[in-house]
Amino acid sequence: MSRKTRRRHAASRDPRGHWLFLIIVLPVMFAMLMFQGWTDNEIDAAKTRRPCTTPVPRAVDKGGPVLRIKDGKVSSASMPARTVALTFDGGPDPVWTPRLLDLLRKHHAHATFFLYGAKAAEHPDLVRKIRAAGHEIGSNTYTGADLGTSSSARTGLELSLTQSALAGSSGVRTGLLRMPQTTAMDTLCGGEWKAAQRVAADGYTLVTADKWYRKPSQGVVRQFSQNETAYQEAKKLLGDRRVDRFTTVTAGVGAKAGNTPASTPASLWERLEGHALLWAGAIGRTFTDAMAWVLAIAGALGLLRLVTLVFFARAHVRRLTRFRPGAPRLREVNDPVTVIVPAYNEEAGIEATVRSLLASTHPHLQIIVVDDGSTDQTADLATWINDPRVSVIRQINSGKAAALNTGLAHAAHDIVVMVDADTVFEADAVHQLIQPLAHPAIGAVSGNTKVGNRRSLLGRWQHLEYVFGFNLDRRMFEVLECMPTVPGAIGAFRRDALMGVGGVSEDTLAEDTDLTMALWRAGWRVVYEETAVAWTEVPTSLRQLWRQRYRWCFGTLQSMWKHRRAAVELGPAGRFGRRGLSYLVVFQVLLPLIAPVVDLFALYGALFLSPVQSAGIWCAFLAVQLVCAGYALRLDGERMRSLWAMPFQLFVYRQLMYLVVIQSVVAALLGARLTWHRMHRSGTAAQQLRSHDHEELSSI
Repeated sequence: MSRKTRRRHAASRDPRGHWLFLIIVLPVMFAMLMFQGWTDNEIDAAKTRRPCTTPVPRAVDKGGPVLRIKDGKVSSASMPARTVALTFDGGPDPVWTPRLLDLLRKHHAHATFFLYGAKAAEHPDLVRKIRAAGHEIGSNTYTGADLGTSSSARTGLELSLTQSALAGSSGVRTGLLRMPQTTAMDTLCGGEWKAAQRVAADGYTLVTADKWYRKPSQGVVRQFSQNETAYQEAKKLLGDRRVDRFTTVTAGVGAKAGNTPASTPASLWERLEGHALLWAGAIGRTFTDAMAWVLAIAGALGLLRLVTLVFFARAHVRRLTRFRPGAPRLREVNDPVTVIVPAYNEEAGIEATVRSLLASTHPHLQIIVVDDGSTDQTADLATWINDPRVSVIRQINSGKAAALNTGLAHAAHDIVVMVDADTVFEADAVHQLIQPLAHPAIGAVSGNTKVGNRRSLLGRWQHLEYVFGFNLDRRMFEVLECMPTVPGAIGAFRRDALMGVGGVSEDTLAEDTDLTMALWRAGWRVVYEETAVAWTEVPTSLRQLWRQRYRWCFGTLQSMWKHRRAAVELGPAGRFGRRGLSYLVVFQVLLPLIAPVVDLFALYGALFLSPVQSAGIWCAFLAVQLVCAGYALRLDGERMRSLWAMPFQLFVYRQLMYLVVIQSVVAALLGARLTWHRMHRSGTAAQQLRSHDHEELSSI
C-alpha cells in the first residue's frame, strides 16, 4: 500500500467537542423558546376570577387604596382632598404610552405607571422615557399573572423578573405593586388577600384604586389601562380642572405614610442581571421571529420538493422510450459485460451475489471478484464456485476505490458493471441496466436498488427511503440531467468513460458520487434504469446505520467540494453543477442543518401558538408525504402496506439523518479523516429475492 493511500485511510479521532456544543445549544434554544412562549402568551391572557368565598378584611375594605402589611397589621392611606393619583396598568405600549406621556406633559401632570416586566424588557426605551419625564414606576408583575391562583414560586418569579427588567431598563427597583385583576379594595379577597400578604412580606406597598363612585374632590387613585379607551378617559379627566393636582401615588400619600417606598436605585448586580434579561429577551424575540420565517420557508421548500419530485417522476415515465430499446435509432445492447465485485470480509453474502450474477439472462459475462485483504473466507468462497466466468483477484487491503481500479485493470470488455458484494441481482438486471448505453452520449447508468432485509421497523424505514427518497430523486435527476450518484450497489459504465476520468478516485469516501460527478464534468450523461433491480442488505441497528450514513454524507460533502467548479462550467458539467449541486446544498445540507431547530420551533408552536393549527399543518404535510410515497411505491411495483411505518419514521429516523448531516459538516469543516466503516452482513438479501420471486409466481 502506498504512503498516500495509508495516509488517506489512516484512522483519526472523530470530532467530539461539537456534540457537547449541540447538547448545550439545543436545550438553551428550547429554554429560550419556552420562556418567550410563556412571556408572550401569558401577557393579557383572559382569565376569569372565581367568586370570593372569604370576605375582605375590614381594615382593607374600610381603608384607603394604598396598603402596607407588616406583622399581620394593615395600614392604609388615601389621597388628600382634591388630589387625583393617575395610575396606568400594563405596558409600556409602543402606541399608547408615548401618547399618554405627551398628554401628561401637556397638562403638567405626573402619574404612576404599573408596568409588566415582560413589556418593560421588550421596550426599555419607553421605561426610560417614563422615568425621565418624572413619572413613577411600579410593578404589575412580569406577565400579568393572577397572583391569587399562582404558587409561591410563580409569584416570586413574576416579581423578581419584573425587578430585573426595571433595573436593566431604567436602573431602578420599585416598592409599589398593583396585583393584576385587583381594581378596588374589595377585590382583595380570597386567594388575592393571601397573595397580598405574601408580597407585602417582601416589602411591597400594594396599590388598588378607589371605587368609581367616589368624587375626585375627596381625593382618589384613578386606574387606567394603557389603551385607547384609557387615553380618552385620561384626556377627559385632565381637561376637567376641578381638582388641585394630578400626581403620583407616592407624592399623594407621602405626607400621610411617610415611609411609603418610592423607586430606589438598583445595585450594580441588579443592573447587570437586568441587562442580561433584556439581552435574553431581545435574542429570544429575534430568534422566534426568525424561526417563524425559517419554518415557513423550510415548509414551503419541503412541499415544493415533494411536488417537484412527483412532477418530474411523471415526466420520467413519459420519456422512457426516448433512450430505451425500441425507440427510434436505438439498438438493443447485447455486448459482453465485465462485472467487478469489490469485497472485504463479505463471506456472508459473496456466494449469493456471484451466483445471482451467473444466473443472469445476459450472455457473455466476465465476473471479477477483487478480495481487498479479507480476513475471512470471502476469496475462498468465490473461488470454490468454480465457474470459468468468475475470476478472483486477491490484494492487500487498500480500500474500495483501489479494489475497483484493480478490477478495471483486468476488465476485458467495453461495458463495465460495478456492484457491491452484499447485493443480489434479478435475472434480467444486468441486461436491463446496460440498455441505455445504446445512446452514445450516455456514459453511466444507475440501477434500482431495493432493500432486502425490510421486515424490521428500521428495515421498513430504509425501504421507504430507498423507494421514496433515492429512486424518486433519481427519476427527477435524469429529467434535469444532473444525476449526482450512480450507487455502488449496481451501476453500469462505459470503460472508455471510466478511463477518461482516470478510473475510480480515492480522494473521497463516496467514490461512487465522486466518479459520477467526474463523468458529468467530462461531458458524459448519466441516467436511471428503474427496471434493473438489485437487492441489497441495509444496516440492522441504529449504530450501523449511523456509521454507514455518516460515511455517505461525509463523502458526498467531499465530492461536492471537489467538483464545486462545475457550477460555473458549460455544457453537461454546468447543467449538473447548477442543478445537481444546488439541489444537494439546499435539500441535503442546509435544510437538515437547521431541521433540529425547526423541530424545536414546531414544538413551541404546538405548546404556545395553536396546538390544533400546528397538528393540522403537521398532518397535512404528512398526508402529502404519504401520497407522494404511495406514488413512488406504485412506480416501483411495491406494496402500499409499507406506508404504515412512515409516520413513525418522522419521529426517530429523520432526526438521526439530521444529526448525521450535522456531524458530517462539522467533521468536514474540522478537516477530519474517516476510515471505511464496514457493516456487519447476515446474507439476508438473497432470502428477500427468493421471497420476492415466490410472491410473483404466486400472483401469476
